[in-house]
Amino acid sequence: MQNFEYDFLVFIGRFQPFHRGHLAVIEQGLRKARQMIVLCGSAHQPRSTRNPWSVSEREDMVRSALSKENSQRVHIAPLMDIVYNDEIWVRNVQSTVQGLVTAHHGMPHKSAKVGLIGHSKDHSSFYLKLFPQWGNVEVENVDGISATPVREAIFGVNQTDRRGGLNYLDSDEAAQVLPTAVREKLAKFCLSEDYEEIKYEHDFIAKYKRAWSAAPYAPTFVTVDAVIVQSGHVLLVERKARPGKGLLALPGGFVDQNEKLLDACLRELREETRLKVPAPVLRGSIKAQQVFDDPHRSARGRTITHAFHIELEPSSELPKVKGGDDARQAMWVPLAELDPGKLYEDHYFIIQEMTGI
Repeated sequence: MQNFEYDFLVFIGRFQPFHRGHLAVIEQGLRKARQMIVLCGSAHQPRSTRNPWSVSEREDMVRSALSKENSQRVHIAPLMDIVYNDEIWVRNVQSTVQGLVTAHHGMPHKSAKVGLIGHSKDHSSFYLKLFPQWGNVEVENVDGISATPVREAIFGVNQTDRRGGLNYLDSDEAAQVLPTAVREKLAKFCLSEDYEEIKYEHDFIAKYKRAWSAAPYAPTFVTVDAVIVQSGHVLLVERKARPGKGLLALPGGFVDQNEKLLDACLRELREETRLKVPAPVLRGSIKAQQVFDDPHRSARGRTITHAFHIELEPSSELPKVKGGDDARQAMWVPLAELDPGKLYEDHYFIIQEMTGI
């Protein structure tokens, strides 16, 4: 009987998509542990150019690349991002792992030995130091493989049709970085409407970035967002145009050159929702202001937003709103019914952080 160093090794990643580097980590982990727990990050989010594939699709990729025997030793679970609160994210990791260990540990009389396995590639791997109660297995990067250029090759701006992604997946380059079964699944995805939608989004963003590509340095954009809450509801708009067409978002937008932040926020609020609440009331109802600056919060480029939490007096009747400007429609949504899979960029996390839901 093989002696394992760990009972469980935990591997956290986005796997967008799952490549041979990820596979090498799992294979190395299975040599050191009886079982592995694979947590798929960025779960419960809408498809985007950075996160094109759902958790179920990524799990399918992972299992397709493993033998039947190894797949039985791997437990895969979704892990939602908590962009602006590391403590909650750590707690979610701990509770998910604990639940899986409790369910699958075959020796209840003996505490399971748990470890974290991963590659310290850059600042995004800081999480490897957040779990001192677990062991740590450091692995080397395999041939410098990264998922980012793979996504670019599949959705790249120079490709004019679906054949572009398929041609890449048929290439020797793709064969070197993607397991065969994963390439086959991605090829089927390239024939779907979801692929076409992400491709359109990718092309729009690439065109957007080319507009300022000649600048001496990459610009930083400043935006504002209004978190308007009343009687357990938050005011949202449905985006009318790309990026994020059809997703729900906070009312907001870019700050004009001669505007103060609050003035810009109230202007965007009026333009997008037609909210009929007097400006003095809105100004007097500001509960908090906060900056949200996650580097990956917007695909358009480095965008820092200033959000204003405005809490209106409770009322049995919510103010009437109507979509305008960049919004197809405006609506009041109960806080308990917010779906992170339908909200634009990091707006769910902004609402979560400012309202405490």
